[in-house]
Amino acid sequence: MNLLLKSSTCKPQSAIAITGSKSETNRLLLLQALYPNLTLENTSNSDDSEVMTKALQNFHLPSSISQLVDIHHAGTAMRFLTAYFSILENREVCLTGSTRMKERPIKILVDALRQLGAEISYEENEGFPPIKIKGKKVTKSKVSLSANVSSQYISALLLIAPKLENGLELTLEGEITSVPYIKMTLSLLNEIGVETSFSGNKISVKPFVTLSAVGGPNPKSLIVESDWSSASYYYSIIALSAIGTEITLSSYKKNSLQGDSVLAEIYKDFGVETVFDNNKIHLRRFQIPIPKSLILNLNNSPDIAQTIAVTCLGLGIGCHLRGLHTLKIKETDRLLALKNELEKLGATVEISDDSLTLELSNTIHSNIKISTYQDHRMAMAFAPLALKTDIIIEEAEVVSKSYPAFWIDLKKIGFTIEEV
Repeated sequence: MNLLLKSSTCKPQSAIAITGSKSETNRLLLLQALYPNLTLENTSNSDDSEVMTKALQNFHLPSSISQLVDIHHAGTAMRFLTAYFSILENREVCLTGSTRMKERPIKILVDALRQLGAEISYEENEGFPPIKIKGKKVTKSKVSLSANVSSQYISALLLIAPKLENGLELTLEGEITSVPYIKMTLSLLNEIGVETSFSGNKISVKPFVTLSAVGGPNPKSLIVESDWSSASYYYSIIALSAIGTEITLSSYKKNSLQGDSVLAEIYKDFGVETVFDNNKIHLRRFQIPIPKSLILNLNNSPDIAQTIAVTCLGLGIGCHLRGLHTLKIKETDRLLALKNELEKLGATVEISDDSLTLELSNTIHSNIKISTYQDHRMAMAFAPLALKTDIIIEEAEVVSKSYPAFWIDLKKIGFTIEEV
């Protein structure tokens, strides 16, 4: 499905409710599978979370039968489920995914799990899915891995740690990437009663002592905060809108666990004010001299790089974004994809292994077809440019991966969208 977004104007005032964070939801779904007396509210309705839910609930076959689990494009599910199935005793699983998923590395996580005693083998190419996992009791507790990798590898290990007989002592080697996502995982563990520590390059997670009859947390209901990555597109929309335009988003916390909540600070430079009001945030465009160029280190929040780069193009300013090395192993090589699509629109872009530089320019070509590369964030990041010109988003249905109602919500705030 290709969508034509006609040059539009955002309504002066509007409100949007965004479902729970995919990052928080998928972590809590795994913890709920380990400890069934946890209940969850405001979970994400994303494809990734639905895939995760289905994979965790689909164990009706006898334990003697090997089961195929296909997680399609869901990278988070691939990492988290690799760890989960490795400790699911007497179960054999073949974990696979889409063609792109088979190109995304899993070796670092598999090697770490093997250090702990897990039994995992590759079905096709060494270091990549699909993988065969024979679940077993894991008694080793010490493991080390490179810190300069996707934080999902680290979180996958931390999430299963309370179920390990001796807990986990994790040593991270080198500069740590995406610290907020690691802290999110530890905070969620703390919330259900798990004892953890994170000092320097060492993380420890204690095994769960018997706090209840089931040897886990007491019954507890957890509310998932709405997704800050999804909020980023509205920050971009406000930045590209007229002075005084307001959008209210719910449900958000001022002291968020999500790394992308740094948006509230970053977008001040784009003239976007964030006001927290109970469980809502009010975004308002205010008068401010916009800088000609921005330099940002997004090491802790790389998922908002696409949104920021497109915002800069829309405002006619330059930017240098660094700390982006993990973008090359996402749904697509996001650095290359960004360069390709920004240049279609008339931009001058340079990329390296971990950075993107957009030159200052006032040129935005019209009626350009934006390729999404089966990447939900490519579709949503470029959509705000409809406030400046007509734009066509190819394979627009890809947004269902994280935000199925995205196009409906854009129409609510004033965007004119047609299928072509």
